[in-house]
Amino acid sequence: MTVHHPSRPPHSPHPPEGKLPEERRHMIRRRWLTAVIIVLLVGIPAGYLVISAGQSRDSGRDKERESSAAGLQTNEPSKMKRRVFEVPIPGGAWDVAYYETSNWKTSRLYVQFTTDAYGLDAFLAESGTSRAALTPGRITVGDRDADIAGWTFTEGVTWAGTTVTREEPRPTTDITVDLTDPAFPRVYVVSTTSP
Repeated sequence: MTVHHPSRPPHSPHPPEGKLPEERRHMIRRRWLTAVIIVLLVGIPAGYLVISAGQSRDSGRDKERESSAAGLQTNEPSKMKRRVFEVPIPGGAWDVAYYETSNWKTSRLYVQFTTDAYGLDAFLAESGTSRAALTPGRITVGDRDADIAGWTFTEGVTWAGTTVTREEPRPTTDITVDLTDPAFPRVYVVSTTSP
């Protein structure tokens, strides 16, 4: 009579024949490596999320600070704002300042700068007009807009102005220029768009 020995179950606690049990040191190293990999896989993306959330919050605060600032800011408006409101600022202009207002109906960009005669001609051409369109003695910036921007258009100054009207939804631009010193004109612009 033959006695049949059943084979070892597949999940036996004993190591398979020919394979030595894992050393404790090797097991600790393997578990440590696994823990490090898990920390890296979870920690790095979490770190990026924290950093990007902080940057997003800072960016939002900057935009909020900019929109709540009262009056002109001594700086150039961003390229995007200049493009949207179609207000080119000539290279080499100085004393540049701007202010933007916005509501559900209209948005306005107020810009002032000083340039030279060539810069004025370049600005007018890029705005879709020319020096010939400037009417002597005409102030195209209204009282309300002048109050918002903090501008005062006094008598005794050589003013000239024009309005550039474009097909909607493109902006309408009021341009008033102080030509008291024709070599260095001071330009005041209000560009209004209805989103």
